Amino acid sequence: MRTVFFLMDSLSRHSLGAYGFQSVRTPNFDRLARRSVTFDTHYVGSMPCIPARRDMHTGRLNFLHRSWGPLEPFDDSYAEILRSSGTYTHLVTDHYHYWEDGGVCYHQRFNSYEFVRGQEKDGWVPMVEIPKEDWRAQYSRIQFDEFRNGNSKLINYSNRTRIQEEPDYPLVRVLDGAIDFLNRNRMADNWFLQVECYDPHEPFTAPERFRKDYPTGYDGPILDCPRYDRLSDEAPEEVAEMRANYAALIAMCDENLGRLLDYFDEHDLWKDTALIVTSDHGFLIGEHDWFGKNRMPFYEEISHIPLFLHHPDFADQAGTRRSALTQTMDVMPTILDTFGQPVPADVQGASLLNVLREDVPGREACLFGMFGAALNITDGRYTYFRYPNSIPEQELFEYTLMPTHLRSRFAVREFDGAELAGPFAFSKGVRLLRLPSNMGAADGLLKGATIEDCHTVLYDLQSDPGQTMPVDDPEVEARLLRSMVRLMADHDAPAEAYRRFDLVELAAEMQEETAA
Repeated sequence: MRTVFFLMDSLSRHSLGAYGFQSVRTPNFDRLARRSVTFDTHYVGSMPCIPARRDMHTGRLNFLHRSWGPLEPFDDSYAEILRSSGTYTHLVTDHYHYWEDGGVCYHQRFNSYEFVRGQEKDGWVPMVEIPKEDWRAQYSRIQFDEFRNGNSKLINYSNRTRIQEEPDYPLVRVLDGAIDFLNRNRMADNWFLQVECYDPHEPFTAPERFRKDYPTGYDGPILDCPRYDRLSDEAPEEVAEMRANYAALIAMCDENLGRLLDYFDEHDLWKDTALIVTSDHGFLIGEHDWFGKNRMPFYEEISHIPLFLHHPDFADQAGTRRSALTQTMDVMPTILDTFGQPVPADVQGASLLNVLREDVPGREACLFGMFGAALNITDGRYTYFRYPNSIPEQELFEYTLMPTHLRSRFAVREFDGAELAGPFAFSKGVRLLRLPSNMGAADGLLKGATIEDCHTVLYDLQSDPGQTMPVDDPEVEARLLRSMVRLMADHDAPAEAYRRFDLVELAAEMQEETAA
């Protein structure tokens, strides 16, 4: 068996023609949909980038116990399982978070990997003295940073000095690496190729030939990297410019997807090679008056994501669609099932091969969210966001044996109050460090910012797909709360999670019902 897994970052389902949206021309995604099965009700799990990848590797949610962090010693990984069973695994990526403190242990699970440099804040181009005043004039005030540190956009501006022609773009070089792997190995059997591009994650930088199809009235300095915040002092033409740059980058992603599809066509890989295409999450480009993906509620634009799956054994299903409710953590067991490998007992996801055979019902609900933020659930018809009474004062702990933040190790002071906890159902008998969470850490997930719009709400996606009018339906809310508690129990959520979301009494009641 051979499989190509193409993973994009921040790819909005709401930008793809295959999902009925026409704001961007995406002919190659349309072409992919004709060759594969398109999943219409696919959702995120843990958010954002690296937590989502941990879900993908392990087949279970991790946001109930941990913020952004590495694979843990007890974690399963599809790449490692395949490698150990004799399948050759290769990763080609420009996703630089794997090479930071908070993303280690992922790329090392593969037999080999290729790292394409230069995306966003990847510390690639060494510039001791930077032309700060020139850059101040070149880039919008919205995206200019005064100081150079690990989170500064000035790092990206340094990288852009080496990205001048289209072949220099990391996205193009990632696909070059994928095609090089296929040229070397397409005659071989039993391999897994993960093609992972950071685009269309911000900055939304693409060659002018893609940008010209999305004109705006904006006439100012470069504006292609939004701050994660409410729309405040952005003028309408600035919002339009940001959206247009995102659209141009989506179009560039579409064309490079087309390069991979061309290769499948030219060498008839469809007959013996599986292809999975998806994303980790979406992105808000002004919808709900927000830019970003972390600080605000996880609206459909963020949480409802694309998934396309071609399997040669189900080639007769090409061009069909599936309504079954699926989730990020289903990727891992699907990959293992494709290679005939048993799925570990800790896995909570489900293989999608049965769904490829026919549109059978999936799970009853999906739990999703980000460590320290709302607990969210959907059954495909309704979405429900449940927040703690107070985000700043909530009882919150990190459970880990790998104490790192996004770009740093935990500070010594963060171990104050640490103790051993567990083991949990998924930790294979291992106890974990239980550390009081510092959500406000400068190098934490929110980089010192706060979570906003913390309102517990229920939306009916059938009557209100834009999620603009919360509904009051106690019966639906009660049903979703019971599903929420069941899923928390399935993932062995820590006791304080039930207290944080005021679910202790309901959990106890459901336990009594089970015992009876």
